[in-house]
Amino acid sequence: MTSENIIKSNCAVIILAAGRSARLGRPKQLLPYQGKSLLVHAVDIAKDSEAGPVIGVLGAGASELEKLIDEKNLHIVENKEWQEGIASSIRCGLNTLKRVALLSDAVILMVCDQPHIDTTVINELIDTQKKTGKPIVASRYGNTTGTPVLFFKSLFAELLELEGDKGAKKLIDKYPAELATISFPLGEIDIDTEEDYQALK
Repeated sequence: MTSENIIKSNCAVIILAAGRSARLGRPKQLLPYQGKSLLVHAVDIAKDSEAGPVIGVLGAGASELEKLIDEKNLHIVENKEWQEGIASSIRCGLNTLKRVALLSDAVILMVCDQPHIDTTVINELIDTQKKTGKPIVASRYGNTTGTPVLFFKSLFAELLELEGDKGAKKLIDKYPAELATISFPLGEIDIDTEEDYQALK
């Protein structure tokens, strides 16, 4: 793998929204925040960014969630294997990307439970990749790096090999020399429990 490749044309976005929010006890995708659900917020941010196309991966409660975003002009796909874990949604999203935008140079993986995500973060991931040529650009918050994260197409094959509940963090950790980061301190805030949501409100 080289780190010479630079985005020349387009960078897609895959929104990973297939989980059943077991710790929360209700679908986090539907939680209202600043006048819209977290899922709609994530879709709007992706659509308003420099990236595209946008793919939404749904799973648990897919039919209800699809009603929220079916007029948003994005590609919606249902991950029938969502119970396996997040890796199945990454694979599902990438396989969809290969069908709808085969020539994409890169993809940004994002989730819908980081309420403070905005277009600036998405655009900065793309700009940083162009400037550095690194095949991975991750968001930095707290003591870690994570989503949203950009992967150049040279890593698509390895993303498709992920299994179980091992997400993109596995590749971030595997290739530290191929990694650039952006600062997204509010990325540390995500919604996993009712306490998280009440603190957000």
